[in-house]
This record gives sequence, structure tokens and C-alpha cells, in this order.
Amino acid sequence: MTGWLLAMVQTLCVVLFAPFMAGWVKWLKCKLQNRQGPAPWQPYRDLLKLSRKEVLLAVTASPVFRAAPYVVFSVTVVAVSVVPIVSVQLPTAALADVIVLVGFLALARFFLSLAGMDIGTAFGGMGSSREVTISSLAEPALLMAFFTLSMNASSTNLSTVISHLVQSDFILYPSLIFSSMGLILVAIAETGRIPIDNPATHLELTMIHEAMILEYSGRHLALMEWAAMLKLTLYSVLIANLVIPWGVAMTLAPGDILVGIVAVACKLLVLGALLAISETVQAKMRLFRAPQFLGLAFILSLLGMMSHIILEVG
Repeated sequence: MTGWLLAMVQTLCVVLFAPFMAGWVKWLKCKLQNRQGPAPWQPYRDLLKLSRKEVLLAVTASPVFRAAPYVVFSVTVVAVSVVPIVSVQLPTAALADVIVLVGFLALARFFLSLAGMDIGTAFGGMGSSREVTISSLAEPALLMAFFTLSMNASSTNLSTVISHLVQSDFILYPSLIFSSMGLILVAIAETGRIPIDNPATHLELTMIHEAMILEYSGRHLALMEWAAMLKLTLYSVLIANLVIPWGVAMTLAPGDILVGIVAVACKLLVLGALLAISETVQAKMRLFRAPQFLGLAFILSLLGMMSHIILEVG
């Protein structure tokens, strides 16, 4: 029972930490750009304010549009719950399969795209079209990166992969380097960050995620924004524990769990700082260059798999 309780507490902590992660990145970006900027905990205030506002619905909204925020948020929370964050010995470890995780993310994206098209506005349809186009290119690269990492542990279970990486000697295998680079590029595209998308603007020529949720208000908009923050934190956790696996607890001992909590928190803060620096020094690319960006992610992941087969297995 202790393991299940720890799994629920871990998921709840990540859900509550997600707004701070988004606020941390935004605050650092403002500081790097010599602007005052909001405090890192400003997203909590925004979510609270939105939850108190009235929900306004278009007359053409169907039940899909009303249910989409709850489905997207719930599925994202479930995806977070199956990812090993502080320990690989949690009861949810059996569900931590990369194919299951990609399926959860695809389900959330499916309802998000449906909601964007449901009202029938030009912005919603445009955003959904762009989202589906990017996801069709990002998912193969994401699966290829996961499969390359899984080949080292001979398993697609995330807990098994992380355990193998933690217990192995520190060696910079080419397969791990290439697959990690591909995973990072996919994470940037999937979370709608620069250079693929700019979450800070509502310009017609740039917005993808914002276009799909433009018709939402009140608690529905709060759930959509919270789900986007959760997705950013989820990919950050995946990068932190797969690329930098040190600190993840191998047991459920209180000391190991405490070390795991401190380690993942530090890694997430560092990754947030690196993301802020990356978005400060580069501009958003044209939408038609996004396939090249994701094609590079797929090629890097494929090179990782080929290097594993040729150099490490052969």
C-alpha cells in the first residue's frame, strides 16, 4: 500500500509543480532579456483566476468541445502517473511502457485537435491542421528515440530502461547521444516551444497550440493551459531520467526517495534554465521548416539505433 500511496503522491506533486515549471522558464527568459517579467508562481494565479470566471460557449459547440478539456487534462495526468519520476520500484512500473505513454499523448492530442475544429472557426481549424501535421512527424521520431534507448536494456519498459542506465558504467555510447538529441528535439516540438511554436504570442502566422484553445474560457481554458504545462513537465522528466538518470531511487527506502526527489527537482530546474537560454538566443522558424526540424530528430534517432546495432551489438 505504501508503494501505491507514493505513486499517487508523486503524481500529485508533479501536477502541482507543473505551473511552477512553466513560470520558472518564463521568469528566466524575462531576466535574460532584461525585462521585469512575472514571478515564477504567476501561473498559479492565472489558473485560479480562470477557474473563477464564467465559461462561455459558442452556439455551435458540441459535447466534444465541452468534454475535451477534462479528457485532455485527465489523460495527461495518467501519462504522468506511469512515468518513473523519483523511483523505478513503484507499482505503476509495469504500466510504464513507451508505447503506452505515446498512446496516452496521442489520445490527448486527438481530443485537443477535435476541440479546435469543433467550433468551425478558421483559427481552430488552422491550429488543428498544424498540430496534426507536426505530430505525424514527431511521433515516429519519438518512438525511434524510445526504441533506441530501449535496445540497451532489451525492454520497452521505462523503469527497466532507467534501471539499466543507472546501474551501468558511465560510457558515452553513440546510440545514447544520438537518441537523446532526437528526444530533445521532439520534446521541443511536442511542447510547442521555440523554434517550432511561440507560446507567448497570438499571432496568426505563428500560433499552433493557442489557435486550438482560442475559443475556450473559464475553467475549460484553465484545464487546457494546465495540461500544456503538465506536458512540458512530463517531457522534462523524461529527458531528466533517460538522458541524466543519476539520482533516481532503485528502492522505496525513505533515504533513496528523498535523494530522488532532490535530484529530479534540481534536474528540472536546470533543464528549465537551459530551455530559457535556448529560447532567448534563437528565433522562431517558419512553419514550413518544421518538417526539416523533425526530420533531423528522426535521423538522429535512426543514427542512434544503427550505431547501437553496428558498434555495440555487432
